[in-house]
Order: sequence, then structure tokens, then C-alpha cells
Amino acid sequence: MVRKLTGLLLAGLLFAAPAFAAGVDGDWTGNIDSPNGPVAVAFSFKSDGTKLTGSTTSPDGSKVAIKDGKIDGANIAFAVDFDMQGTAMTFKYTGVVSADSIALMSEFQGMPINITVKKATK
Repeated sequence: MVRKLTGLLLAGLLFAAPAFAAGVDGDWTGNIDSPNGPVAVAFSFKSDGTKLTGSTTSPDGSKVAIKDGKIDGANIAFAVDFDMQGTAMTFKYTGVVSADSIALMSEFQGMPINITVKKATK
């Protein structure tokens, strides 16, 4: 009986991780608060097991692919390379996916950046 219950519990945990990963698929939008007012951000994510791919929009409006994307249950991590007026910069993001939002964290010059993005409506 204990083995059967343990087996069911493990099976449930194994199936729960992909369920969180699938919830990240799609387009997400939000804003970063800046001294000059809110700056719109947008991400498009696609999960494939524990791999995360997708893109975001650069400050000049072009699409930029995310790299090194990983999914671990409800947690995601990825990086984005931007060209900031001739200076190459890599932003590393971590985040937690919930049903209708993703809480993302990054940093710029040692300052934390917290962004909440919501699933884009069509």
C-alpha cells in the first residue's frame, strides 16, 4: 500500500513539472518602471520539456532571441543579448510562472529589476 501511494505521488510530481512548463507558452507583456516613466516589455515563450526558447523586443523594437532557456517546474531562467548603443550587454533573467503571470527578476549595473508580465490577450 505504501509503495503504491509513493508511486502515485511520484507520478503526480513528474506530470506536474510539464504542466507548469506548458503554462509558459505564448506571448507575455508588462512594463518596467523607469525614471522616464513605464517602458513596455514583451516576451514570447515556447517550452520543449525542460528547454525554453522564444524572443523579446529590444529597445530599438527588433526581435531578439532568448538563449540558455531552462525550465524547472514553475521556475524559468534565460538570457538575452542586447546592443545598447554599441555596447554588448547580456541580461540574465529568472522567473516564476503562475497561471496568469510571470514574475521575472534581472539586474542592471547591480540594481535589481523586477518585472511582472501577464499573458497577452488576443
